[in-house]
Amino acid sequence: MTEPQHARQIIDVFVANEQSDEELQEGIWAELVSNALAYQGVKGPAEISLIFADTATIASLNEKFLGHTGPTDVLSFPIEDDDIQSGRNPDGSTKGPVEPQFNREVPLLLGDIIVCPKVAAENASSHRSDSHNGTLEDEIALLVVHGVLHILGMDHEAEEEATAMEAREQEILEKHYRKNRNNNL
Repeated sequence: MTEPQHARQIIDVFVANEQSDEELQEGIWAELVSNALAYQGVKGPAEISLIFADTATIASLNEKFLGHTGPTDVLSFPIEDDDIQSGRNPDGSTKGPVEPQFNREVPLLLGDIIVCPKVAAENASSHRSDSHNGTLEDEIALLVVHGVLHILGMDHEAEEEATAMEAREQEILEKHYRKNRNNNL
């Protein structure tokens, strides 16, 4: 027996390419986001956005939300609403129709990851290592995974947190990006 469509646990990744500085293969990055979330234990239904922005847009967001001047390579905006109510809003009093086709879980809205490919391209060669070949693709992969981990609550403010986050980034990149990059890029 096939599982009904509404019962499948889907992670929807919405990609918007709102920049023209660098050519991108958006499907690769959507797949990396989905795989990274699943690897971190996120089960659908869930939604996340990945936005590729130009330098002016990311600089504006960086200043508005972090108080930093100038463009950055990646920003993450988690939706911090852990208490998802069933039923109608705003009262949450009933679950509505009980027919199976309407009896679905509300998608978990994870947040938005904003990546600036132009800044990524400028930074890529400075991150060259055994695991990063200094290309724009490797840099975007790192930024995408970094953004996912921020969405899920990881941080790098303290040295211990930074070490744990970097180790997890490398683990995810090895499993879900590096093994496939020669086939996809």
